[in-house]
Amino acid sequence: MPKVGVIGSLVWDLIHGRDPLAPPTEEWGGIAYALGGLDASLPPDWEIVPLIKVGRDLAPQAGELLRGLARLAPGARCVEVPAPNNRVVLHYQSAERRCERMSGGVPPWTWLELGPMVMDLDAIYLNFISGFELTLGTAQALRQGFHGPIYADLHSLFLGMHHDGIRVLQPLADPAAWFACFDAVQLNEDEMRQLSPDPLSLSAQALGAGTSLLVVTLGPKGAAYVAAQGFDGWEKDGRTVRRSDGPIRTALIPAPRVDALDPTGCGDVFGAAACARLLAGDSIEAALQHATALAGRNAVLRGAGGLGRHLRGELLVP
Repeated sequence: MPKVGVIGSLVWDLIHGRDPLAPPTEEWGGIAYALGGLDASLPPDWEIVPLIKVGRDLAPQAGELLRGLARLAPGARCVEVPAPNNRVVLHYQSAERRCERMSGGVPPWTWLELGPMVMDLDAIYLNFISGFELTLGTAQALRQGFHGPIYADLHSLFLGMHHDGIRVLQPLADPAAWFACFDAVQLNEDEMRQLSPDPLSLSAQALGAGTSLLVVTLGPKGAAYVAAQGFDGWEKDGRTVRRSDGPIRTALIPAPRVDALDPTGCGDVFGAAACARLLAGDSIEAALQHATALAGRNAVLRGAGGLGRHLRGELLVP
């Protein structure tokens, strides 16, 4: 069975202000949302292989979370490390703006560690949840050593960290080098503006570096994409690119209207669902339409527990 490796960080979230009338809540966050999106969207013959380091203090709880995935590869588990797991305190200032403070000590992957683990994979979904999952050098080694498609959400590469753990937006050093490591790249609006005030020049930079697909999430407005000339997705085996003779393509994919309870994790669900449907052989627009629908569905559920079942419509919306 084909396998998609998932690189990211499991984070224990403490969330304030999501509901002004409710007390703070604690729950799994980070890559947990992406795992739910993949679990709900992958074809039935694909399996999920977590390439996720987890601190010893939360390793049993992480194992329980993974056991709830329908698409988990047999025997797959997180890699336990002798360090405190990443934890994040979130203070929502509005439905789309929040302040984050991170603590924990989960170390990044090195290529010596990661290389043997990706050799039997067919694709990789990479989400920079902490921003410290891979260095640029490791990402470049991954690109050289792995020949399947790589979908990357660059999210926290744009976040620096103060001495007290507060995350702040920062410019991404050498963005062209990062773009060259991945077949598909996802950004949000704030991250896009950090790179360039001109979306066209940013698109040219990404495609010129070798990225085939640039996706920018726009919150309730949906998502926009730019695809390289002739690119319209991946074949179902995940190893080859479906091409045509068409020009560079771009479009806005509108999001369905939802009465959102919780925006946490919507971008993670979106990217994972889009990656899964591209691996299923969907066209770009079909994949992104599916992804916006699932991100909207995520917004009406709080937390990542049971998320895959909820996104498949197996749970009632509370």
